Amino acid sequence: MDTPIQTIKPRHPEKAHRPDQVTTAKRPDWIRVKAPNSPQYHATRETVKALKLHTVCEEAGCPNIGECWTQKHATFMIMGDTCTRACSFCNVKTGKPDALDPFEPLRVATGTMELGLKHVVITSVDRDDLDDGGARHFADVITKTRQKNKGTTIEILTPDFKNKPGAAEVIAKARPDVFNHNLETVPRLYLTIRPGARYFTSLRLLQEIKEIDPSIFTKSGLMVGLGETKEEVLQVMDDLRAADVDFLTIGQYLQPTPKHAKVERYVTPEEFAEYEKFARAKGFLMVSASPLTRSSYHAGDDFEKLRSAREAQLAKQQA
Repeated sequence: MDTPIQTIKPRHPEKAHRPDQVTTAKRPDWIRVKAPNSPQYHATRETVKALKLHTVCEEAGCPNIGECWTQKHATFMIMGDTCTRACSFCNVKTGKPDALDPFEPLRVATGTMELGLKHVVITSVDRDDLDDGGARHFADVITKTRQKNKGTTIEILTPDFKNKPGAAEVIAKARPDVFNHNLETVPRLYLTIRPGARYFTSLRLLQEIKEIDPSIFTKSGLMVGLGETKEEVLQVMDDLRAADVDFLTIGQYLQPTPKHAKVERYVTPEEFAEYEKFARAKGFLMVSASPLTRSSYHAGDDFEKLRSAREAQLAKQQA
């Protein structure tokens, strides 16, 4: 009897019939990383696998996975591995997600404990199918992680919750140490790069969290190399500071597959250094800008610097 042929569901069905977007620029030496193969990397992988957790490190194809997992730094991705949106830059699967797993908060808390994380980053797929966009599930994960990991600081990287009523209040009440929501790119490019989102909705979410609880650090990130201009990046910096955002990350966009948005150019390390100078001059407490910078790259060390910067700022104000 013939064995039935199993069909493999495409990772990005909505992109399958798009023409390839060819990146003509050659990838420079400063963007290259070593393939992950350390014993610590494999140990982290086994821990994540045993607890049936998803990580954005794997799902989004992060170039820093070897370095971070060698140090047992993993960024957990909650609410499944399937996103309800289809951003042209993102490698996370698109489709109809499964129902929320009520045991996931405990597994994230356990994974945080087993990896010995002093600072944990928790992100998620977009869940536009949920009434609150997943805000309550985020809050449950924060609560359970804090109960099981006394002294661990918690950073979350959330979707925009699609203007779901009360989502910001639910998140702020759970009191993460850092609330991160990435603008990703400049407003002009939203229709092609981030079509399911709106620039000012994202900006308002960051501002709203800070208004509800000023003690929560707020953070946002940009990708460059997508065709934006320097002036547009500087304007985004101004918009973020007007929303009282504390921490800005800027990194090079890398094309996951030929069906995704192409890299228009590779921004040089010198340009990243210039962006960092501008951002610090505009008043951000913390800035991370480099070709390989990602939202959770060196997040623990950066959090300590962020906290120290706020303490120094408060001391100066009181002097």
